[in-house]
Amino acid sequence: MVYVFLVVGFILLIKGADFFVEGSSSIAKMLRVPSLIIGMTIVAMGTSFPECSVSINASLAGSNALAISNAVGSNIFNLMVVCGVCTLFCPLAVDKGTLKKEFPFSIIVALILLGLGSYGMVLGHIDGIIMSVIFAGFLYWMVISAKKARAESQDNEEEYEIMPVWKCIFYIIGGIVAIIAGGDVVVDSATKIAGQFGMSENLIGLTVVAFGTSLPELVTSVVAAKKNEVDMALGNVIGSNIFNILLVLGVAAAISPIAFIMENIIDIVVLVVMSLIVWVFAWSKQKLVRGEGIVMLLMYAAYVVYICKR
Repeated sequence: MVYVFLVVGFILLIKGADFFVEGSSSIAKMLRVPSLIIGMTIVAMGTSFPECSVSINASLAGSNALAISNAVGSNIFNLMVVCGVCTLFCPLAVDKGTLKKEFPFSIIVALILLGLGSYGMVLGHIDGIIMSVIFAGFLYWMVISAKKARAESQDNEEEYEIMPVWKCIFYIIGGIVAIIAGGDVVVDSATKIAGQFGMSENLIGLTVVAFGTSLPELVTSVVAAKKNEVDMALGNVIGSNIFNILLVLGVAAAISPIAFIMENIIDIVVLVVMSLIVWVFAWSKQKLVRGEGIVMLLMYAAYVVYICKR
């Protein structure tokens, strides 16, 4: 029966992501806001809901290992697997502004987590508040960027095929509900299956739960890439990675301190190193191509083998 729920969860995620991308891209065109910014805000928040729910609940339940490993594991999965799989459908063009601003900021955010967590080996209330404040600053930055982009597009009127506002809202809300429900069902089912094999809480968080809560990012980004919304696909990944650290862990730590173990430090270092590698890949041609995507997928496979054996 648990396998049936797993399949139902996948179906909800796929259809929810399809609806969500349709509604969000239509809103972006209607408001003349770049798809990249929509991907970094609305889409990223919607697809990060499962991580937020899992990490906060884990923190409240005292399952600190699951809280931190879920967020970090999801970020590594987003970066290497989501982007890697998207390149199999079409090259992911990367705007030079993104390479200079948002992408480096996602790396800085990971370094902030590393610094705060390694100091005293705990992410305390104050650390959580600091991260939440930085997150608020990031949102303000995105709003300013959206206003600037909209002002610049005033002189460049174009006709777009867009859905009615009510339909856009229905697609977005319906997509979020399906994504959250699907993510919860997949995580619950997958965790029960993994538990039968005697996996540790930290390992489950880095693999099964991270994969389950990252499925919305994977499905949404792949759907966006197939619809040629490549900016939204990349923006979703970068935005989700920033949200997962600043919002998810920030709120979780502000509610209840999260203890760190040495494995968490190692995993965050791996995240930083992999982020730098993908950043270099993107800088080389201002896009991620299929060959680089395959290398990223192989690197993730090697990482999974490492965490399963350690």
